[in-house]
Amino acid sequence: MAKIAYILLCHKDPEAVIQQASQLTTVGDYISIHFDARAPKSDYDQIRQALAENPNVAFARKRIKCGWGEWSLVQATLHALETAVTAFPRATHFYMVSGDCMAIKTAEYAHQFLDQRDQDFIESFDFFDSNWIKTGMKEDRLIYRHFFNERKHKALFYASADLQRKLGLKRKIPADLQVQIGSQWWCLRRRTVERLLAFLKTRKDVIRFFRTTWIPDETFFQTLVRHLVPEHEIETRTLTFLMFSDYGMPITFYNDHYDLLLRQDFLFARKISPEAQELKLRLGKLYAAKDVSFSISNEGRNLQKFLTERGRVGRRFSPRFWETESTLGRERELMIITCKKWHVAKRLLESVRQVTNLPCLEYLFNEEGTPLPDLGGIQASLGKRTRHRRALMRMLFEYYDSDRMVVCMDPASLDLIQDFYSDRSRTRLLQVECIFSDSYLAGHARRVGLAGEATSQQSLDRLLPTIRNDILFESDRLRDANLDHHMILRQTNEPAVNLEKLQNFLSISPEQADRILQTDHLFAD
Repeated sequence: MAKIAYILLCHKDPEAVIQQASQLTTVGDYISIHFDARAPKSDYDQIRQALAENPNVAFARKRIKCGWGEWSLVQATLHALETAVTAFPRATHFYMVSGDCMAIKTAEYAHQFLDQRDQDFIESFDFFDSNWIKTGMKEDRLIYRHFFNERKHKALFYASADLQRKLGLKRKIPADLQVQIGSQWWCLRRRTVERLLAFLKTRKDVIRFFRTTWIPDETFFQTLVRHLVPEHEIETRTLTFLMFSDYGMPITFYNDHYDLLLRQDFLFARKISPEAQELKLRLGKLYAAKDVSFSISNEGRNLQKFLTERGRVGRRFSPRFWETESTLGRERELMIITCKKWHVAKRLLESVRQVTNLPCLEYLFNEEGTPLPDLGGIQASLGKRTRHRRALMRMLFEYYDSDRMVVCMDPASLDLIQDFYSDRSRTRLLQVECIFSDSYLAGHARRVGLAGEATSQQSLDRLLPTIRNDILFESDRLRDANLDHHMILRQTNEPAVNLEKLQNFLSISPEQADRILQTDHLFAD
């Protein structure tokens, strides 16, 4: 049976540290604590006194002052890790946590989870080839030496880096290491930790290198574990559930996140708000509970992204030069069908193709697998299609040797639709509005990852109004854009009204429009 030794780095709130340590050790697990030397000694003494009688608690042999982005965070972790290896010989796993972390599964579940997987859990992506770093310094973190803290001495930090850059003082990365990067919240097996500590005793050059890198807690363990452990024994993920805002700030969890957290495929969560007393109480009791079953839906990150994007309207960037300087052609006519129910638009599109023999393309800017001819690679990915959208459409017109074409786009793609409207070609828009039942919206939420099969009905009841409002919001945006030749075909319209709309949109005869609208089960889900 797995026995976990938690490695806790903390710097404040001694009462919370005492509570956290007591909760995590109540079922036989261990904890090794490093309490920042910058914190008051009285706080540290309070923690030691309160936990003195707990045999499953140990303290790092040395307290050091820690600073964000500095080697000190790695050194503090190593002190706590060395203490844990010696103090807890029965520990099978070592799990890195902070004072803001709490378990979101029972100890029983966590032990079974680890027993079934003989692996280390640590994010380790290639430092140079991955896109893990979104903004700020990348290779400069490694190839230059950093002696100042960017947050405390910003001017000195950047002046030092600039001086090294001007003088060409690049340094070499240890030749046998392939630097990796990832989250600092890991769970490692005992043999991995022992192998790592033994490696460091013989490789002082590695410590010297990382001691002056910037933010080494995101690269040190990630690199060495990948260096020392076979790839098939590493699962490149963290077992701690955490999310970040668009600005790179951690998302904080509150009392009403309890059910959401339990449904995620993780053992811990970070960050729990200090004010979320009810959540902390419930999660604290949960860890020691027995025979608890968990329904894993794992929709947390998709749901957070969806909810935080509501209401943010605007073009993603100004048009690129190849978009503003290219045109589909004055004599060409692009007809866009937009519908949130993609299967309805596809049925309609297929009928249009059969009745009119016009070139018809499904959601080519929304679905990677949309069938397209080989156009030299420009059609190969959604990113390329979107970036070179006018060039792509011009090539499609030429490929089909036609001056008229029908395509489908999602109503959320207003920037694409507006861009085509700004072209010299003639553009028409047919907006297809459908009825959305709660059951359809629930299925939609599951298909796009906002909910899972195990998501509770209570959670769905809270989510569905938001999805429905989002669909209405996209529809209203299209109408508010005041686009020329914009027609709306509604499921609730009288057939004669829809016939007229479709006839005008496609410039076809009433008989042809009627044949298209007679499509079997056009609006069926």
